[in-house]
Amino acid sequence: MVSAPSGTGKTTVCHRLVSLDPELVVSVSHTTRSPRPNERDGVDYHFVTRAEFERLLAVGAFLEHAEYRGNLYGTSAAAVEGPLAEGRDLLLEIEVQGARQLRAKLPEARLVFLLPPSREELERRLRARGTESDDAIARRLAVAAQELPEVVRYDYAVVNDELEVAVARVREIVRGERGGERAALEARFRPDVVLAGLGGLPRLLGRS
Repeated sequence: MVSAPSGTGKTTVCHRLVSLDPELVVSVSHTTRSPRPNERDGVDYHFVTRAEFERLLAVGAFLEHAEYRGNLYGTSAAAVEGPLAEGRDLLLEIEVQGARQLRAKLPEARLVFLLPPSREELERRLRARGTESDDAIARRLAVAAQELPEVVRYDYAVVNDELEVAVARVREIVRGERGGERAALEARFRPDVVLAGLGGLPRLLGRS
């Protein structure tokens, strides 16, 4: 499972990973938010109405769900069970709330937190989208400040400074997990180790 604050680049990283690894498949989540330009229903997300999402929730279709900035997100049991039954490794893009729920239900899952190199760079990337107002960006940064401390609950952390470097590091984690090399991975990618390289969590949050 991969989590990250909005603007960190988790969707780009995840899609790149899948393009490079035929044994890896992305789980397609449900959401009530509107599609962004170039997003496709059934590929990027299953885009549904709030009423349909709530109907699915009522019948127990979701392994996890969360509300993020007024929109609902959820991972269906079918999205997880199908690829796993085929013997493929499943990659989930997931919010921190959902990650907590899935970790409780799937303790064998491995969680990777994708970090921005700095708060300033995160803000720059959000502004570079050119799709949101200053107020909307400020709200995203406020949410990010709440999400970033959750990194300590994850198995691994990777800084997305340069895309291909970040992708290579996450691929190294995937290969290492397949090969049973967890101790070596933790020495490099344990969250406290990675945070120390960024000057600590307070600095990443812009508080020092």
